[in-house]
Amino acid sequence: MKKFYFLAFILLILGQFNLFAEVEFNIRFYDRRIYYVTDEPIFVQITITNNTPAPYRFKLADERVFSVDFDIRTMTNREIPEADSLIRKRTQYQQVFFREVAIESGESFSFVEDLRDYAAFTQPGSYRVKARVYPELYRSSQSTGLESNYLNLSIRPALIQGPDGIPLEMDVATGAVLVRQPLSPDQVVTYMLTARQQSQWERFFLYLDLEAMLSRDALQRRRWQAENEEGRRRMVSTYRQNLQNSTVDGDISVIPTSFEILRTIYNNNEGEVTALLRFRHPNYTELRRYTYYLEKRDNYWMIVNYSVEGLGTTAND
Repeated sequence: MKKFYFLAFILLILGQFNLFAEVEFNIRFYDRRIYYVTDEPIFVQITITNNTPAPYRFKLADERVFSVDFDIRTMTNREIPEADSLIRKRTQYQQVFFREVAIESGESFSFVEDLRDYAAFTQPGSYRVKARVYPELYRSSQSTGLESNYLNLSIRPALIQGPDGIPLEMDVATGAVLVRQPLSPDQVVTYMLTARQQSQWERFFLYLDLEAMLSRDALQRRRWQAENEEGRRRMVSTYRQNLQNSTVDGDISVIPTSFEILRTIYNNNEGEVTALLRFRHPNYTELRRYTYYLEKRDNYWMIVNYSVEGLGTTAND
C-alpha cells in the first residue's frame, strides 16, 4: 500500500511539471515597424496558451510590472538599464491589486505592453528581448516565472528631419527614406492601394494628406483650428494610429482582394479617381466603388478625401 501511495505521489508531481511544460508563453511585436530612439511606444504582445487538459490560473496585476518583466540585452550581452518609471513603481510601498485569470484547455490569453515602460533605450543598436511572466506576481528579483521566446529588436537613430521640419518616412523593407514621386492621380491611388494590400503602412500613408482627412469632420475641424502647433501634431499622430488600428475611417484602411481604376479626371490642382474594389469573403465577394479626391500640394498629388458606394456581392467560384 505504501508503494502505491508513493507511486501516486510521484505521478502527481510529474503531472504538475508536465502541466507547466505545456503552458506556452510567446511574445511578438504587436505592430512591427521601424523603431527609433524616441519616446514612441514599442508594443509587444504577450500570449499565454494553455495546452494542458486542465485550466491554467495565474494572477494578473493591474500594474503589469508586477506580472511581467523584460530582459533586454545588446548583442554583446550588455543588459539595458531599467526605465525610471519601472524602478519607481517597484520600489515604492504600495498595495498590489490583481485579478485571477483562468485559461481553459486549448485557449490563449493575450495582452500588450510597451517595452519603454521597462527599459531605457538611449542608444541606437540591435537588441535581444525576452520576457518573463510571474504567475504569483513579481515580488523581487528572485521571483521565478515563465520565460518566453526571443525577439530581435533594432533601434535606429532619431528620424531624419525633412526641409519642412516633419520627419521623413522610412521604408520598413529597405530602411531607405521614402520620397514622394510626381505620380499622376491614378498612379497615386494605385500606389496607396497596393501598399495596403502588402500591409506596408509607411507607403500607404505617403500620399495621404492626414491633416485634410482629419479635418473633414466639422467637430474635428473646429478642434484642429483651436489647437496650437504641438496639439495639431498630436492630433495627426493619433489619427494616423487610429487609421492603422481601423478604429476610424475603416473604409479606407480595409484591405482589398483586388482593384481596378475605372475613371480619372483632373485639372492643374484637383483630381478625382474612381476605382472598383473587391473584398473576398468565404462565400461571396463584396464590390465597392471608391471615389478618391486629390489635390496638388508642392507638385505632388495627395489624397484629401474619399467616398464609398456599395455595389452588392457576387458568388465565389
